[in-house]
Amino acid sequence: MPYEWTPSDTGTDQTLTLWPHQSLPPRGFVLFIAVTAAMISLPLFALLGSVLLWALLPFLALAVGGIWFAIHRNRQSARILEVLTLRGNMARLERSDPAGNKSWECNRYWTRVTLHKNGGPVPNYVTLAGNGREVEIGAFLSEDERIALSSELPGRIRAEQ
Repeated sequence: MPYEWTPSDTGTDQTLTLWPHQSLPPRGFVLFIAVTAAMISLPLFALLGSVLLWALLPFLALAVGGIWFAIHRNRQSARILEVLTLRGNMARLERSDPAGNKSWECNRYWTRVTLHKNGGPVPNYVTLAGNGREVEIGAFLSEDERIALSSELPGRIRAEQ
């Protein structure tokens, strides 16, 4: 799962780190673009020495460039990291993404975990509420992972306060 609980040295403090699943590593990205460029350029060998080659070449380069841009943009927007720190009687959620950093803090006793089956931006939407605010957690996780997370969170938040 793309989240991990890390206990601290003291034993009572815990950290939950969440990140979106990345199925295409950087090496795979380069390999995919190279194979795509090679496959698109194969039909051009028949046109070597022809004026038609120069007519098709910009469109094929634009296609490879478009694929590169789309995948690169997707990889950049998936640079999200959420860290929930449970320390003493406080719960703190920090979210880092390309748009900036956001944080939320609340007393663990008053923190409420809610699984919204319907009505959220995604099915089985998980939120933390407390200190007058409600914040999302793990919206980028799969549906099953959000359900598992929502069942784990209340016990972890309430434990050893």
